Amino acid sequence: MTTQQDRARLLKELHRPGEPVVLANVWDAASARLVAAAGAKAVATASASVSWSLGSPDGGGAGGADRDQVLARTAEVVRSVALPVTADLESGYADTAAGVGETVAALLATGAVGVNLEDAEYTPEQAAERIAAARAAAGAAGVHLFVNGRTDVFLRGLGEPGGRFDEAVRRLRMYVEAGADGVFVPGVADPETIAALVAAVPAPLNVLAAPGSPSVAELAKLGVARISLGPGLGKVAYAAVRRAAEEVYASGTYTCLNGGLTYQELNALSEG
Repeated sequence: MTTQQDRARLLKELHRPGEPVVLANVWDAASARLVAAAGAKAVATASASVSWSLGSPDGGGAGGADRDQVLARTAEVVRSVALPVTADLESGYADTAAGVGETVAALLATGAVGVNLEDAEYTPEQAAERIAAARAAAGAAGVHLFVNGRTDVFLRGLGEPGGRFDEAVRRLRMYVEAGADGVFVPGVADPETIAALVAAVPAPLNVLAAPGSPSVAELAKLGVARISLGPGLGKVAYAAVRRAAEEVYASGTYTCLNGGLTYQELNALSEG
């Protein structure tokens, strides 16, 4: 059995520009085991999918999932697979940098070895302080947590379009200086911008993939080191539930149940 330090080392090694680690983000033990069985080299949670599965909206605000709920679910995912697990913890479920450090200490206690921290609700300076706090907490625990610094400049359309690239680069460089191992820029899909980000930021680049995005092979050629599906799998899974439910209540038929996993397959997943 590998140690947490071994899994942390492996996660870091998997971030290779030109040979990206692909993360089909999960939300519970069963989805984690399905992704692992499909050939994943690491497992990542998606905050949105986790929140939805807990009956809460994504975003960490009023009515959202709280830190304890998310960490408990992360612990379930860690226990379910033998792979490195990285958790999407939004902005750290804390109002202060010190609170982020406490969240990271609790995350490491679950056995996870990576974390996403986003900057949407904070100034770049505050976001950098929070990343530094995460790095310090991991250092105190003796585990090199892979800290993925995320900026939502493109995803949320912050500022004037012509200035977004420079602003994203400015923020990402700050996060790397603060201790981020990698950087995440959701909302970018055009190859030219992706290649420019790879060249401009001295850290492995993570992009969010969706229908219409360049393929894994194309992103690899651009120098991307990490590809995430975010809440994509969760959306597909819940869409399947809705289609099957709407069919039976509208027409009284069950064709949407074709192609589902068998009882035995799901039981085997639950048994680990």
